[in-house]
Amino acid sequence: MGQPSLKGPGNDQPSRRALSMFFTFFRIGAFTIGGGYAMLPLIEREIVHRQGWVSEEEIVDVFTIVQSVPGTIGINSAIFIGYRLAGFRGAVAAALGMILPSFIIISVLATLLVRFRDVPEVQRAFAGVRAGVTALIFIAALKLGKKVIQGIFPIVVALAAFLALVVFNLHAIAIIASAGLAGVLHYYFLRKEL
Repeated sequence: MGQPSLKGPGNDQPSRRALSMFFTFFRIGAFTIGGGYAMLPLIEREIVHRQGWVSEEEIVDVFTIVQSVPGTIGINSAIFIGYRLAGFRGAVAAALGMILPSFIIISVLATLLVRFRDVPEVQRAFAGVRAGVTALIFIAALKLGKKVIQGIFPIVVALAAFLALVVFNLHAIAIIASAGLAGVLHYYFLRKEL
């Protein structure tokens, strides 16, 4: 996996690039319900297909890098891409763009929910939203899996990671570290055979 070669917005002025980052990630943050992995399809659509800032292969690399550090994948992706496209200013603008819609919406919803949380229609609406978010996460996992899991070795690592999480309830950091170590060892032994 090479370092993603992000193309960046067309305008070379740092303030315009940062502003472009802010509005792009504001749109992602405003229209993604569920956050986390539910954001992956929208991030990919905006960053890869709409803006053309990265290729499909590069966005997989970005997602791999940002999920291996603490924090949410959406905000980490915004910071990483913002920094690569427009430096520190871009990272801050992208992060603020991603966070601001949630901050505004949660502030309003918290006020309303305190008043209306016992209303049956509100409870049913949240049940529907949870089901929809579950579907978005599942679809994001399938799309990412199709791009990443190609060949016997990635299939074995994915199955082992799944079992480690579901059966043995291992911590995600231990699973990611073990998968990374397995990848390094596989690469090392594969090179020795050549």
